[in-house]
Amino acid sequence: MSAHLGRRLRRGATSGAVVAAAVAALAASQAPETTAPPTDNAGGDRAVGAGDTASPSGEDSATGDSPYYTDLPPLNTPNKPGAPTQLPVITGPAEAGIPASVLAAYKRAEQSIRSTDPGCNLPWQLLAGIGKVESGQARGGAVDANGTTLKPILGPVLDGVGFANISDTDRGAYDGDTTHDRAVGPMQFIPSTWATWGQDANSDGKKDPNNIYDAAQAAGLYLCANDRNLALKADLDRAILSYNRSTEYLNTVTSWFEFYRRGSHQVPDGTGVLPVDRSDGRGQGNRPSSPFPPAPTTPAPKPSGTGQPKPNPSKPGGPSEVTPPPTKPSKPPVTPPTKPPTVPPAARVARLAPVSTGQLTATTGRDFAKSPSVAALDAAGAPVAGVSVRYEITGTTDARFAGGATTATVTSGSAGIAAAPVLRAGEKTGTFTVKATVVGRGLDAAEFTATVTERPADKLARVGGDPLSADTGTTFAQPVQVKATDKGALAPGVRVTAMVVASASDTEASAEGPYFKDASGNALRTLVLTTDENGLISLPALLAGDKAGEYVLRLTAPGGGSAEIKLTVTAPATTTPEPAPSGSGSPEASPSPSA
Repeated sequence: MSAHLGRRLRRGATSGAVVAAAVAALAASQAPETTAPPTDNAGGDRAVGAGDTASPSGEDSATGDSPYYTDLPPLNTPNKPGAPTQLPVITGPAEAGIPASVLAAYKRAEQSIRSTDPGCNLPWQLLAGIGKVESGQARGGAVDANGTTLKPILGPVLDGVGFANISDTDRGAYDGDTTHDRAVGPMQFIPSTWATWGQDANSDGKKDPNNIYDAAQAAGLYLCANDRNLALKADLDRAILSYNRSTEYLNTVTSWFEFYRRGSHQVPDGTGVLPVDRSDGRGQGNRPSSPFPPAPTTPAPKPSGTGQPKPNPSKPGGPSEVTPPPTKPSKPPVTPPTKPPTVPPAARVARLAPVSTGQLTATTGRDFAKSPSVAALDAAGAPVAGVSVRYEITGTTDARFAGGATTATVTSGSAGIAAAPVLRAGEKTGTFTVKATVVGRGLDAAEFTATVTERPADKLARVGGDPLSADTGTTFAQPVQVKATDKGALAPGVRVTAMVVASASDTEASAEGPYFKDASGNALRTLVLTTDENGLISLPALLAGDKAGEYVLRLTAPGGGSAEIKLTVTAPATTTPEPAPSGSGSPEASPSPSA
């Protein structure tokens, strides 16, 4: 960028003097240290910094110091629709109209952040000023009904030729370049910054840097980070410089910010005026004619009389002489002092030193109490601020950073420390690795080992109920419900194993006796269930089986909790019928001897 700083002020219709006057006139309209804080308190859709990390310092930038438009606003206050006094219409790059969707996105971002971080005092006009110099308000409002640009807006390739050298961090997902990064979208975020600050402000299920609603919300959060109060000029300047590390960029954005605060109006999408001049010198061949009238010229005075030299009054009677005008001494050219080249923060880093203490452990589904953290140090061991550090989760795990990402890019603070976002365990147990690397450098990674364990319960107890008994071939009628606690508190999300064993001394499941059924109707004598939010599990139907006897239902949980429930299976009672008497039941008379 430094090779182009000298061309950042436009060289056409507006001279350096006019530019300086514009900045002075606009800046003089406000108190030196404050801007008026907003007064309403509209609702938002996300808390400031939720799931995010500390903002980059002024030594880094959201855009990778990509080129920007350098057109400046006019000196006159823009007309407001319906105003009683209409100023002369000013056209060209100084037009004050903002496309409807773009203006709505800026105001929505202000309202959202004002409700979650009222102390930031973010004005939408600041977003408009940045949007003007970064993309000409999304190329004059060339967006669809959802606020997404009709064509992607991409900055130049950041390959170190005239710009920063930033190797690819998104595998081309946003900028289409798998070798180097490029600034993307109407607010010109580089992919590594978008990975941390990207938002879904229009609730379409994705964070798109080419969507003006998503990009404006992300820019507002980025500007408000580090507890900045943008009503203070010092914080305002730091916020703008964190976007692009250039004093001229600061002056240009501030000029548009003050211009829009004086008044602006809405224009239809696609009709916004495109700026012309860019800080890298491109676009100047397409500059429209100047809206300002040419400065009047004063004709040189003509000699009076006949053109003959006048006599020298100092020598009466002498010959006529012409007194030549005095010659002004020429000033020697002044060579401005050469500034030493600025070394990017990443180039000064010699190593990343882990600063996290203790083991990184968490139970399934819970946040890790600590996050990986490193210190960026130079060769002398001194901290380096403003270094982009990329964290990446590797290994077979479903643990994620806040927001569900496996990568996150953060920036080191004044002490050189860059802490990863909150890390949340998934449902898989085991160990995995988190690697920290310097973006754009090939330094060795700092690695952290993290472990996910099962949620514990130190006590299991059956909730009420009668003794469990059933006849063979039937189902136990009594329901079985078990409560899990850990250190006296309910233990939700604990995996409890239920096993039917032949006796309390057995360690393997019984081959016969009571059983559960799986979805296919097959017999199961080992079952794993998870406690609900109240620490309870309710066992499915338990069948008695075909063999009578005494059995045990054993329940165990990580953390040592266990319980044993006695199961009694009885054979159904049988009855033996009495034998029926023979004959008719009444004795017959014997025949008489006489017969």
